[in-house]
Amino acid sequence: MAKPVLGSETNRYRQLIETIFFDRYKKGATSIDWARDDLVKTATALKIELPLNLGDVVYALRYRIPMPDSITSTAPKGMEWIIEGTGRAKYRFSLVKLNRIVPNAALATIGIPDATPELIRAYALDDEQALLAIVRYNRLIDTFLGLTTFSLQNHLRTTVKGIGQIEIDELYVGIDRNGCHYAIPVQAKGGKDQISVVQAKQDITWASRKFPGMKCRAISAQFMEEERVAMFELTVQNDLVVVVDEKHYKLVPAAELDKQAIINYR
Repeated sequence: MAKPVLGSETNRYRQLIETIFFDRYKKGATSIDWARDDLVKTATALKIELPLNLGDVVYALRYRIPMPDSITSTAPKGMEWIIEGTGRAKYRFSLVKLNRIVPNAALATIGIPDATPELIRAYALDDEQALLAIVRYNRLIDTFLGLTTFSLQNHLRTTVKGIGQIEIDELYVGIDRNGCHYAIPVQAKGGKDQISVVQAKQDITWASRKFPGMKCRAISAQFMEEERVAMFELTVQNDLVVVVDEKHYKLVPAAELDKQAIINYR
């Protein structure tokens, strides 16, 4: 098995995950259990410097960088390996159906008057923070779902029995015209980060258990090209995360709104 060249965060993380995987992999396996301590043991054996936040290794392989080719090559056609949480500091490589949530390039873009404070734009620390702020100040959750919603908490760290620690990017609560209440976990992805089906399943599981009397509507938001924002409503069917609805919004100054487009939206 070829080893990647060391010297970058990506290669270090990929080599750690690759070694942990193949130390346990047997042909035909569909799941492989491991623990956070294995990162420390493997890094020591390979003389690799670990980050202070061990969770960043798992986060990177889930959302930022692809699995090593040596791992993906063991998956049958139409299947992929993902990393799931199975408890506190416990993980599992699971073989699941290939499942990607990506913006539909053929979908129309809806113009929205930009209500983002310039001060927020000036000091947003990263793409995720900027996206959460844009969604919040422009009430895109309300527009997308047709509900009245309020941000309850962002970067909510909590635990889910059987999964372990999770972090919800932002949690909204909402109400409709009939008085029905909603729990709305939101994940935001900027830059090259991918919408995570693992995170979506975790968010839905947590919200359903924490608020059993409320309907859960899980939302994912992602930056697109030309300063557009893709909004997805996701749910779980047959253990797969699927898209319920998708809309693309572009924030524009009020003076630049297309009057004919507004008429056509009717």
